Amino acid sequence: MQNTPYCIVTTTVADIDQASRLARAIVEAGLGACVQIDSVRSIYRWEGRVCDEPECRLTIKTREQRYDALARFIAERHPYQSPEIVRLDLTDGSAAYLRWIDEQTAVPPEGSAET
Repeated sequence: MQNTPYCIVTTTVADIDQASRLARAIVEAGLGACVQIDSVRSIYRWEGRVCDEPECRLTIKTREQRYDALARFIAERHPYQSPEIVRLDLTDGSAAYLRWIDEQTAVPPEGSAET
């Protein structure tokens, strides 16, 4: 199975306000075409103890070529010391949706104000 040039990136934050701010910033920067926000419960080990916390998961649709910039963008703005930034490569998707991701995450031309 061959991958497409698209990926899904996930991260989690503590609450809906943090999630909304980060999601909007990602889309406004053109690093993600769409960000979905879900409420989740995370059980994990941190500093020697098991934690059980509500969080918000952001699911970001983007292109592989935008991943490095997106990961940096998230890390620079993330409130956690060790944020989850996970990339899942897409193996397939509807042609119309993948074209839409292309349109929303187009890399600006060299020398433009966005580079």
